[in-house]
Amino acid sequence: MKDLLIQTAKRTGLLDAEQLAKFLESNKEESTRLDETLLRCPYFTEEAVLKLFAAALGQEFLDDISPKSVPAEFIEAVPATYAQHHYLIGIRTEADDGQLTVVLSRPLDTNALDNVSKMMGLPVRAAIATRTVITAVIDVAYEQRTTVIEEVAEELDSQNLDQLIDEVTTSDDLLDVVNRPPVIRLVNDILFRALQLRASDIHVHPYETKIQIRYRIDGILYDTLSLNRNVLSLIISRIKVMAGMDIAERRLPQDGRCSVRLGQREVDLRISTVPTSYGERSVLRLLDKSTGLFGLDELGLWGDDLKKFDALLSRTHGVIFVTGPTGSGKSTTLYACLNRINSAEKNVMTIEDPIEYQLEGISQMQVAGKKGMTFATSLRHVLRQDPDVIMVGEVRDIETARMAIQSSLTGHLVFSTLHTNDSAGAVIRLLDLGLEPYLVSSSLIAIMAQRLVRKVCPDCRQVYKPTDRELRDLGLLSAEAGLSGSIESGGEFFVGAGCDKCFQTGYRGRTGVYELMLINEEIQDKMYRRESAGAIKKLALDAGLQTLRMDGARKVLAGITTISEVLRVTQADVM
Repeated sequence: MKDLLIQTAKRTGLLDAEQLAKFLESNKEESTRLDETLLRCPYFTEEAVLKLFAAALGQEFLDDISPKSVPAEFIEAVPATYAQHHYLIGIRTEADDGQLTVVLSRPLDTNALDNVSKMMGLPVRAAIATRTVITAVIDVAYEQRTTVIEEVAEELDSQNLDQLIDEVTTSDDLLDVVNRPPVIRLVNDILFRALQLRASDIHVHPYETKIQIRYRIDGILYDTLSLNRNVLSLIISRIKVMAGMDIAERRLPQDGRCSVRLGQREVDLRISTVPTSYGERSVLRLLDKSTGLFGLDELGLWGDDLKKFDALLSRTHGVIFVTGPTGSGKSTTLYACLNRINSAEKNVMTIEDPIEYQLEGISQMQVAGKKGMTFATSLRHVLRQDPDVIMVGEVRDIETARMAIQSSLTGHLVFSTLHTNDSAGAVIRLLDLGLEPYLVSSSLIAIMAQRLVRKVCPDCRQVYKPTDRELRDLGLLSAEAGLSGSIESGGEFFVGAGCDKCFQTGYRGRTGVYELMLINEEIQDKMYRRESAGAIKKLALDAGLQTLRMDGARKVLAGITTISEVLRVTQADVM
């Protein structure tokens, strides 16, 4: 091999053949592999040495590699840590015929080549590129920056926990990674990626053999990164230190919060850890303050629903409930309402758990259950502060519900949330809590149920022809009537094909679907008589109620979302 390299150097002029021969002679006692020896040579650049090997071995030297040429099978079969450690990546080229090209930065690393072949179950051929080129492709292909996982495993042990504590500041900047300990760079990297991908939550999920990092993006969880199981205690300890938790307590659940900065962006983190059979699991909720609050007209309310809801905000008394499961955007809707009515003429107060966003000109109270400050006791004190508008974060028990309703009867406009599936279900929930029907019927002015659906990515959307089954499920096709008029008049359906801007999901951003039930005299009468949710909803439909699925169908026909999204988050309208 040495003779072959010297002859190739003479033939191609890539290296000074005489200098190469001298270097090889002076290092003939070296036990390391020839390519590793030459790459350490101070006389030649890495690129020149690798080009010489490529010419000698008859292999291709690549100046650049497109991340799109890396097949998905390679990413699934070969762990990112293995690719990073051995500086190799698999690509598909036009010359490949049932085999895979593996690009190496160590031309004679045949063991790594054989291992990739076994992992993939395919014959492989070698190509050569520099470490810089290969690392750049690995980072993009595996959707992560270099997370120094090998460094973390080697450098950090329990002795470094003191250093961890010293490193914590009031608001850590994720971009400040120079000279930071590896575990801090690793956790910052995980947070940085989450903010890049618009994630709302980060899950650190330990398994028997690995740690899975998962991001919730637009309401859906995605597996984005697998780490070595050995670094679990380090990652959890770092997260606990950031949130001001007890790092020595590993057997009990803990909660905490902190702030981090991304340049000029301030991001609040709400952090929870719980013990599991494979170690502690952590979930981090990200609240990006720089995104700002939504206006009422930005929530996705349909034109006529927006006018009706806006008119309710000028009322001087009554209760408005926003209902839906966790993560359906209820708090965002309430904040938009308070922003709309916030004025110098009105005293607006909120009771929240926790306070998610600071609203200018509004007094916000934090519930503290351990100190006896529940929603009900807080509400009792708020009523002595001469409020005009009160927002109660959530009605969880009869005491809070009764206080909220009595507050509205004494001349206050009250906003709150309930966990129910639809608008009519909220009435039954209040009665089941033990409230008297006459109180509920005389104080409620509106109930709005809502869900969040993902929006079709505008950059990769394409026309889609739905099946009859999908149209029937959405309520746009019936056996007797055929297609509804809106489709016959040229309504088109769209889906996202998947692109770089939407991370290949076909969706980008979210909007709401809403069911706004205004309480009229007939509905009040049915509430007073304790009639079923179905009977109340049927009466509301006769009065013009658009159900969640109907509102979803309008947004599908408008090209905002897809049929599958609406079917995923809404129930069929069965009376």
